[in-house]
Amino acid sequence: MNLNLLYTFFFFGIISVVAQTKVSGYVFDEYNEPVAYANIIFKGSSEGATTNENGKFYLESDSTWEALTVSFIGYETLQIPLEKRVNYDLKFVLKEEAAQLNQVLIVSGKQPKKNNPAIDILRKIWEHKRQNGLKQFNQYQYDKYEKVEFDINTIDSALIKSKLFKGMEFVFNEVDTSNVTGKTYLPIFINEAVSTVYGDNGFKKEKEDLKGNKNSGFSDNQIIIDFVDDLYSDFDVYDNYLTFFDKNFVSPISRTGINTYNYVLSDSTYLDNKWCYNIIYYPRRTNELTFKGDFWVADTTFAIKEINLQASKSANINWVKEIYIEQEFEVLNDSLFLIKRDYMMSDFAFNKKEKSRGVYGKRTTLYNNYKFNTPKDKKFYEEEVYNYDKDVYDRNDEFWSENRLEALNKDEKGVYKMLDTLKTVKKFKNLYNLGSILASGYIEFNSLPLDYGPIFSTFGYNEVEGVRLRTGGRTYFGKNDMWRLEGFLAYGFKDDKFKYGMSGKWLLDKKSRFIISGGNRRDVEQTGASLTTSTDVLGRSLASSSVIGTGANDKLTNVNLTTLALEIEPWRNFIFSLGGNYRTLSSASPTFSLDYNTETGLASEIKQYETTLSLFYFPKRKMTGFGVERREANDDFARLFAQISKGDKSIFDSDFDYTKLQFSYLQPWQIGGFGRLYTTIEAGKTFGDIPLGLLSVIPGNQSYFSIYNTFSQLDYYEFVSDTYASFHLEHNFNGRFFSRIPLLRKLNLREIVSVRGVMGSISDENIALSTTNNPNNILLTAPNHKPYWEYSFGVGNIFKVFRIDFNFRGNYKDDLNYPNARKFGITGSFGFNF
Repeated sequence: MNLNLLYTFFFFGIISVVAQTKVSGYVFDEYNEPVAYANIIFKGSSEGATTNENGKFYLESDSTWEALTVSFIGYETLQIPLEKRVNYDLKFVLKEEAAQLNQVLIVSGKQPKKNNPAIDILRKIWEHKRQNGLKQFNQYQYDKYEKVEFDINTIDSALIKSKLFKGMEFVFNEVDTSNVTGKTYLPIFINEAVSTVYGDNGFKKEKEDLKGNKNSGFSDNQIIIDFVDDLYSDFDVYDNYLTFFDKNFVSPISRTGINTYNYVLSDSTYLDNKWCYNIIYYPRRTNELTFKGDFWVADTTFAIKEINLQASKSANINWVKEIYIEQEFEVLNDSLFLIKRDYMMSDFAFNKKEKSRGVYGKRTTLYNNYKFNTPKDKKFYEEEVYNYDKDVYDRNDEFWSENRLEALNKDEKGVYKMLDTLKTVKKFKNLYNLGSILASGYIEFNSLPLDYGPIFSTFGYNEVEGVRLRTGGRTYFGKNDMWRLEGFLAYGFKDDKFKYGMSGKWLLDKKSRFIISGGNRRDVEQTGASLTTSTDVLGRSLASSSVIGTGANDKLTNVNLTTLALEIEPWRNFIFSLGGNYRTLSSASPTFSLDYNTETGLASEIKQYETTLSLFYFPKRKMTGFGVERREANDDFARLFAQISKGDKSIFDSDFDYTKLQFSYLQPWQIGGFGRLYTTIEAGKTFGDIPLGLLSVIPGNQSYFSIYNTFSQLDYYEFVSDTYASFHLEHNFNGRFFSRIPLLRKLNLREIVSVRGVMGSISDENIALSTTNNPNNILLTAPNHKPYWEYSFGVGNIFKVFRIDFNFRGNYKDDLNYPNARKFGITGSFGFNF
């Protein structure tokens, strides 16, 4: 997600055609106070807008209008002539109507909860609350059209004349203005998709069949599409909380809304031949995850007809200055309402100042042609894993004319041509390539075709290798490659040795995703970095991950690992893997021993073949791409893993017979308005006698970085086990409590609490096996008589990018076996998060 955020901030800019009439300005009362939610309409039309809480508005139309109507309950209506086609920064003053001075509707300050007609209607909405209309049928299907666009906003003369756009000035001929914010913008990316969605409420399954996809032609545009779709996930306004940007906002239709929002009954009229009430809402407190806006609700069914939501500018969310959402519903009867249009827009910016330049991310979704109760076999939803059809991405203009549920406006029609022209400009191609490097970590050499990287692993340091330099690369013909080769070469200046790794993957069957993979790596590694064993031949080595730490990083291992594996995904997000690996392990440091006893004496190197059978299950995971490697499009899904590993002495003259069972389960939870909780449980057991190099090391963390699912106050190899069970809980309150402390409110800090623990044991036989006369032997102990645990309190979002954790050791700190136990420590991390 962090890389996607950086990637999105990098690419922003191009196209649109000027509308016919544009008006912006402010509405005040006679006391120079802004009038919020006043109605601004082109006279003689239904095109209009409302002022925000500062009395500001912006309105545009493709038609030419000669006058403007400004009105609000309790005030005299103004008729304003428009002498020019473009009128900016106008100021209107509304006067109170003499006959209604005692009935003036004040839309500011706290509104009463009793005798408030708006809240009476809100209670009726709860009473008539229905599940989403689709859930009332056994099966459903509908057509869906989605349009995603990104634009640079706040286009001014300084940007136009900047060196950044030298040689690309022609793009500014297409600048337009947003009808939501009133800011000028320049589109740089647009994507359209047409699909049919099928669902079965009995099976609780849904499937989307993509019929056509058209975009601006960027080679890796799917990153942007996934980024927007993940942030703008589908939601139901009737839910108590709405999730955007990984944050839970309180819905204005929520049962807890009375304590969170002020409500005002503003208007009533006919909408689609149904009498509807208009209710304005705005937050009671600042800095909370809330919206402001209004909604229309039918007077008999009390179903929402239209709603708009605009996130409060004081909401504790980074990099986003504006969030604006519109939804329209088709209300068919008392129990059925179906969404027909969904529009979402966000203004991404580095700060929330009014004049700051940023990027609009927009998604428009339309729904049509609903059909119900047409059953399909369960296999229809589960069997097909691979569904890539090249023709889908090469539809002609006739297809789009027939299948667009909303025609492109004249601002959007030139986007494709503009971007095709822009891509021929050398300077733009260089900027685009730089963005790709920041996003992927690889430098592309399209003529080879080869990518160099990852560039972020170029430099490292540890006690054994000293300064470590690493170079690497991968083949890359396209994101849907059926095969891929990767490799790296590293050199340590202290041990004067080269290390290397190479691997390959080949997708043999597209439908079941049958993959064969293998490779070899010779490297220096910090084993025991995680409890769950990984056989990824090019997996991240923690040997060089930190330059400084709480202690000497010298308990390192020479690893020579060779792997071969078969993988299949017979059902979506169910993955089975069968593999074999052969490794040799030996100490890489004179101060660390992997010696063990044998029947004939002492051995210092382990040679071991192992067969593994693994099961992965990722419910609700969404993936992008159809090649041998794919990208996760969301991060809010559970991850379940189970593995059985069998060591066999009879194969390749290996040293040990054993069976190892392992299980892990990670689950993120959204806890209403109280933030997000991450939970992880792991368990494992080894049957058979094995030495230290094959045991399960409780993952300590001697770095100054906060690393999830490790123990910050444990040293490497402080606890070792052959049987273990652990848990890790981390909850980010997203500023729920800091936002209510006056001195901290404006800092937008976030509270993080974590508790983690582990219990395990190690057999006497395994202890004896690795107990030798070597003075550098590790004292093998496990938290067997009581669970080891620790906890931490963290403060996140410091300057939007830093987090600090204060870690405390819960026990095993006064025991004679732990004279150097670290009772307290501080760790931190850095990252771009919303």
